[in-house]
Order: sequence, then C-alpha cells, then structure tokens
Amino acid sequence: MGSERRLVVRKLGRVPYADALELQRSLVEQRRHNRIDDQLLFVEHPHVLTLGVRGDGGRSHILAPADALAARGIEVLETGRGGDITYHGPGQIVGYPIVDLKPDRCDVHKYVRDLEEVLIRTAADYGIEAGRIEGLTGVWAGGEKLAAIGIRIARWVTSHGFALNVTTDLDAFRLIVPCGIADRGVTSLARLLDRNLDLEQVQDRIAQHFCRVFERTCPVTDM
Repeated sequence: MGSERRLVVRKLGRVPYADALELQRSLVEQRRHNRIDDQLLFVEHPHVLTLGVRGDGGRSHILAPADALAARGIEVLETGRGGDITYHGPGQIVGYPIVDLKPDRCDVHKYVRDLEEVLIRTAADYGIEAGRIEGLTGVWAGGEKLAAIGIRIARWVTSHGFALNVTTDLDAFRLIVPCGIADRGVTSLARLLDRNLDLEQVQDRIAQHFCRVFERTCPVTDM
C-alpha cells in the first residue's frame, strides 16, 4: 500500500506562525475525512518562540525579559504540539507533515524516529554525520542540535513536525534554553559547512528522503 500513497509537497515561503497553525488545523480536518492526500508543508517563520504542552510549555526556559523580546520583534506563542520551547526564524526550514498514519504506521515513537531518519539522511547528503542521542528527541551533529522535532497526532493524523537549522541566526537561541536542554548547543548546516545553502534545494532533499522513508510518491506543488 505504501508506495501507492501520494504526498503533496507545498513550499509556502515565509508564513507567520499563527497562520501556519490555522492552515494545519484545516488540513488535518480535511485529511481526517480523506478529502486530500498526505501533505508536507515547508515554511519559514518570522522570529518566534513557540511553547509546547509539557508543564509550563517552556516559559521558564525563556532567558530574555519580555521587553527585550519585544524590541527584537519576537513573539511568544502557544502551539499545542509536544515538547518544550523552541525558536523559529528566517533561514530555518520548518516542515509540517499532515499525514494519515493509518493503517500501517500507527506508532508514535516510530513516527518520530522516521522524521529523524529523514533529516539524518538529508544531512548526509551534505557530508554531515548527524544522528540521535539516546533519551533526547531531534537530530544532532557533534553533540549540538541540528534539528528539533515537536509533533501532534490526533486520530493518527499528524501535524507540527520538525525545524532544521540551515542558515539560521544561531544567536537567537541564546534567548532560551532550547527544548529545555541546558547542556547542549545548537548548530546549523551553514555553520557545519562554513558556507551558505539554498533553502529550496535543501527542501527538495528533505522531500525526497521523506518519500523514501514513508513510502510515498511525491509530486511537488507550490501553493
């Protein structure tokens, strides 16, 4: 069945976080009723700190005072996803899979591991050896976080997803304790390679690996 399922890849450009959240809610509802195929949305967000649903969502891990955040134009928003606080901003590829895991992939832990695998393979395309750290979610390179993962699954339809640092301004992560992990740093593809990359090309790599890992066919449409 897997190879027959279609994935629509949508490159949406820079989208305010709240707008992306509303779009995901709409698409989840449509996917749940089988009105659309599986989707993979690619976006960039303006500067924003997003909170998870665990504990206080990560508010205690914000290191900068509210006025300092406001001065930099950084919003703080609740999300409804799992995980702790994270930062989104320009130069970061945020991927939102809206995928029905039924009938053969109804395993939350496997879904997270599969997302990690997609990003590990993408990093390998650029000669970067990335991997997992036991007990932690996400993708790591040299002990630093390269990609964060925070998901939501409702009736086995997924939303939220991953954030891969490509040309991200890593100084922004100094405003928080990223994902609540105080003893590890954050990195990006550009920093590891010491050069800039084209975000759209990286998106294409991610999409290719997503289709292979999740056994989907991948027509791409910009909408």
